[in-house]
Amino acid sequence: MSKLVLVPTPIGNLADITYRAVETLKAADFILAEDTRTSSKLMKHYGIDRPLRPFHQHNEHKVLGRILDEIAQGAVVAQISDAGSPGISDPGFLLVRGAIERGIPVESLPGPTAFVPALVLSGLALDRFMYEGFLPHKKGRQTRLEKIAALEVTTVLYESPYRMVRLLEQLIEHCGENRRVSVSRELTKMFEETARGTLTEVLQHFKERPPKGEFVVVLEGASQKSKR
Repeated sequence: MSKLVLVPTPIGNLADITYRAVETLKAADFILAEDTRTSSKLMKHYGIDRPLRPFHQHNEHKVLGRILDEIAQGAVVAQISDAGSPGISDPGFLLVRGAIERGIPVESLPGPTAFVPALVLSGLALDRFMYEGFLPHKKGRQTRLEKIAALEVTTVLYESPYRMVRLLEQLIEHCGENRRVSVSRELTKMFEETARGTLTEVLQHFKERPPKGEFVVVLEGASQKSKR
């Protein structure tokens, strides 16, 4: 039966993949990958010998129609991102929406995603949280930061090592020095680390230890300080 299957892949440790995910990838007619060079390493590790096709933010509009046509004609297609669950700050949304609009079955397998372990490791309130993902680099960044500072729930952000220190400095500008934050990097990998404390304390930590790897920032809500 033709369908689209979203398959989460490990965010670092190659062992963090389900049996079902491997079986699904082996059974697909072809696999859509954000970066075929990155994904080929995972395929080789698990002996998955299926065609890989690039599907990323620079070509998704161009190839979307052709992929949906192939699924409608009987293909079983799996989509993966470089790491984690497709569609979470990665390509996937347009493909899923297009499949739904055309009546194509869509499955989403459970599996790794970076923000869940980062949230659990933070020690901050988890009854409610807001996922913000990556902030814009320039236009609209200040507006988003102002809104995040006012949120009364825990907020999750993604950031690259190149802008990590600047993000903490901007959060101090908008949230004050004493707002609590938890920053996790290289989750599931050999050098996994979570730094917790006030924004000032965590900023100092990463000024002394230059940021490396991918980061998940978990920020305390504006109202949580009064509830400690």
